[in-house]
Formats: sequence, structure tokens, C-alpha cells
Amino acid sequence: MPEFAIGEHDFLLDGRPFRILSGALHYFRVHPDLWADRIDKARRMGLNTIETYVAWNAHAPEPGAFDLSGGLDLDRFLRLVAEAGMYAIVRPGPYICAEWDNGGLPAWLFRDPSVGVRRYEPKYLAAVREYLTKVYEVVVPHQIDRGGPVLLVQVENEYGAFGDDKRYLAALAEHTRESGVTVPLTTVDQPTPEMLAAGSLDGLHRTASFGSGAEARLAILRAHQPTGPLMCSEFWNGWFDHWGAHHHTTSAADSAAELDALLAAGASVNLYMFHGGTNFGLTSGANDKGVYQPLITSYDYDAPLDEAGDPTPKYHAFRDVIARYHKVPDTVPPPARPAPTPRGILRDPVRLLDAPDRFGTWEFHEELPAFDDLTPMPRLALLRTSVAGDRPGVLTFGEVRDRATVFFDGNLVGTLSREHHDRAIPLPRAAGELLVLVEDQGRVDYGPRIGEAKGIIGGAELHGEPLTGWDVLPLDLAAVPSLRPSAPESVSGPVAGPVVLRADIDVDEPADLFLDTGEWGKGVAWLNGFPLGRYWRRGPQRTLYVPRPVVRAGANELVVLELGTMLDPAARFVPRPLLGHTEA
Repeated sequence: MPEFAIGEHDFLLDGRPFRILSGALHYFRVHPDLWADRIDKARRMGLNTIETYVAWNAHAPEPGAFDLSGGLDLDRFLRLVAEAGMYAIVRPGPYICAEWDNGGLPAWLFRDPSVGVRRYEPKYLAAVREYLTKVYEVVVPHQIDRGGPVLLVQVENEYGAFGDDKRYLAALAEHTRESGVTVPLTTVDQPTPEMLAAGSLDGLHRTASFGSGAEARLAILRAHQPTGPLMCSEFWNGWFDHWGAHHHTTSAADSAAELDALLAAGASVNLYMFHGGTNFGLTSGANDKGVYQPLITSYDYDAPLDEAGDPTPKYHAFRDVIARYHKVPDTVPPPARPAPTPRGILRDPVRLLDAPDRFGTWEFHEELPAFDDLTPMPRLALLRTSVAGDRPGVLTFGEVRDRATVFFDGNLVGTLSREHHDRAIPLPRAAGELLVLVEDQGRVDYGPRIGEAKGIIGGAELHGEPLTGWDVLPLDLAAVPSLRPSAPESVSGPVAGPVVLRADIDVDEPADLFLDTGEWGKGVAWLNGFPLGRYWRRGPQRTLYVPRPVVRAGANELVVLELGTMLDPAARFVPRPLLGHTEA
């Protein structure tokens, strides 16, 4: 069997120096029927390795579950990497960041407040070991010394930016070895002395994450990893986007020059990202460094291969750089073709406030619960109580995480946003029915707020007194695509949510599509039951990517849950993605 090792100066494959030319491709962000296509395009750019995180919360949405089916079939993904003649790097965390909900840590893990976060704490470590055992049952047979593609396994992820619990890192490394992992183990940190010192252990091979200044950053890395190969295991060739901010792009020429400098220094590399993919469903995370900033649905990342799997100028620029150092395949992928542009009219409204019982099951709570107190944890929930008094007042919440839309006797009062630190709103009358629609917009994926609860935190007050006696309806989003009105109904002009609408979309043959949401408000969309993700008129993202395997020749059903105000109930598709405010 092949042998892969860390030598005095190089990675060694069967005893000979080997440079890793890797690209990040997260299987859980790509439709599984497109994995082989994306892997092949990495090979044709000149890469020899595919790197992926493993998202714990995707595989284990509830305690005791571990899903390896469909788009979570890590075994199949690694087999496809091998069949393409490529190698693999696996980064199972347990924390991955990745701009993914909660950094990949399952929310249910922190229902018990005594559970630690990324530290040596027995309850947390017990859950982590159970998770890693499941992952390694898949990964171990795919190691290179067993005839598979896996060259490296990473322990934790940029831990030096979070903590310095060496006992915790040692426990992860020990369990990894006990589980049968024999390939070299790595860590990654940003190249500062403090982070490189805190985030690793002797015996684990240190690598760095950066996007520029290779010579200086590799020198810092060398000071903390005095022997063995130098590797930038996250070469940041693009960046991610927040709702309400601009679409990040980087110059293909500048990025290629930085890659050239890295390869000229003799280092190995992992492009972050080679192909970003999509945060399908409600899987995108958020940042909070004083201001809460949820991530958009697209994870295009301005990567060499765009969200739809088409090569960009950066793809060709990187390929040219790699060709200066290594042989690249003779053929390149064809350029993108314009996508079909079908249209449809949204109809058949099912209004949440008119028929809430169709969206889930009410449950009574004397004290207002957080989402994390509910099983399963919802992403959206409707809260209801009756208010009786002798004067209008101010409704105050402890904290809103992350958005609360308030209705009084069925009429919209206003919206409270975590981003703006909103907590209070005046009620127009002394008595009536109070309804609050609360939305989780994505759990924080980086920093000290990882693992925090969602929903309304700290209860509610009216006139300064606790407001108790709440009916809570967690919305069953999986059932939304099947909701239909009792009788067909057309709509025209602007439509106020929360409401479910549907449209028929006819196409000649399966193809990638780009759904234009520019005239819609805020919500979630599905095509043929497949969750495309969130949309929001504030941008920068204006289109939702529809992967070709989801589309059928002939009739397709689009379902939209509009939470805000839709200006035009038309379903339009455009020939290319629109990810920035200035794109037309």
C-alpha cells in the first residue's frame, strides 16, 4: 500500500517529496449528483487533492442520530475523490467555523448549560468522542495506507483564535489515533506567534491560514514548525458575504500572484475555497463582533469555481500559476452558458395568521421559552398570548435572537432586529391578542458567542411586569412545501406575509437555474421540495441557485414562504447569478 509521511523538509509519498495542491470543496454544500463534476474540475485546474470539513450538526441534527445518506454520504464523496485519481484531506472539527450554522457544533449539545464549548469538559468531550468515532468509521478505511485517498486529518480548527486548552487538544488527538487514524495529524492557525503557540501541540503538524504576504507568514510558521513541509492549509482566495453588506470580490490577477509567491516558496497549499457551493436550507451561520451579521445563502466565495460550478477568470489564472510548477491536464471545463429563464405566477396563498394550526402544533408554556427549550428546536416560531389592561404599553423582551415581527389583533405593529439591538416596541391598544413571529437567522459561527441560545431570551414584559401564559407554535418548515389552500386563489400586486405561495415552472430539460428574488421581501424558497435557502431584498444576494439535479423536464413546483412584503408575486429566473447590488 502507498505510504504518506512528514519528512524533514517535505511531505513524502512512498518516500519521495510530494507537494499538496488542494482545494476546499464541502460535500454538504453541493448537491451530491454534482460532486463528481466539481472534483473533476479541481483536477483539471491542476489540483491533486480535495479538502473537506465535516459538519457535525448536519449529520446529527438530534442526539443519537448520525445521517450518512444522500448529500451527507461522506463515504461516497471520498470514493469519488479516489476515482478521480485525487487525494483527500478531512477536517472533522468538531468545530469547523466555515461560516456554517454554529460553526458545525449541534445546538442540542448546549441545552445543558454545564456543557463546555471547545474545552476539556467531560460532557462536551463525551459527545465529541461519540461524533468523531462515527466520522472515523467512515474515514479510516479511506486512508492512503489502506488504498484510499486520505492523506491528512486535521485536529480542531484555528483553535488558537479561541483558546489554549492543551489538555483538550491532546484528548482529541488521542481519540483520533485510538479510532484508527494513522495518517499525519495537522492543526491550522492564523500565522501569529500567539495563535500558533496556543492552537497546537508538539506531535501535530502546524499549518497556517492566510491570503497574502506568503514570505512573511511562512517565516512565522517556520518559527513554530521548525521541521517538515510548510503549508498554507487555508489560502483565502475570496471571502464570504453578510446580508446588507457588499459582495466581496478579489482580483484574479492579485490572487494568482499571491498563489505564485506561495508555490515559489516551496509550500503546499489548500485553496479556501476552490468551490464554495451553497448554504442550502437554513444552514448559514453568522458573525457577531458587537453587531450581529447573518450570512447570505450563497457561499460563492468569489472562488475559482463559482456557485454553479462554472470556471471563473480566477480558475484560469490559478491554473496558469500551477502549470509553472507542475503538469496540468490538457483540457479545461467549458465556459458557463446562460441558464434558462422560465417564468411563473405565484398563487394559492396560505396565510400563517389565518391558519396557524396548519404550520405546526401549539404547546403551552407559562414562561416564554427560548428556541433551545423546544424539541425539536425551530428556526421559526409563532408566539401568542392575550393582553388585558387599562392602557397601551410597551412590550419589552430580554433579548431578540434574531428577528421578531409583532402583530396585535392580526395587524402588523413592527419588527425588532437583533442587528439593531432592538428590544422594545409600543402596543397600540390596552387589550387584545398579541402574536410574535420569531426567526433564527443563523447561529454565530466564530468567537465567544458559539453555542448561544436562540429565540426570545429572558422573557417578555408589559408595563414593566412579566408577561406570562404563552402558546408557542414551532413552524414545521419541512411541511411548508405541501401546504395548499382549501380552494385555488390568485394573487396580484404586493403581497404581505407571512404567507406561503406557489408557482408552476416549466422548463424544456433539467438545467441550473437562478431564481430572481429582487422583487420579493424576506423568506425561504423550495423547488420540487428541495430547500434553496433564504432570500432577502436587502441584498447583496439577489438570486437563489437551483442545482440542475433538482430540476425536472416539464413542470416544476416552486414554493415560497414570504415573511415580509412581496412587491410582485411573479417568479422570474435570470441567465446568470446576481450576487452584488450593482449587478444587472
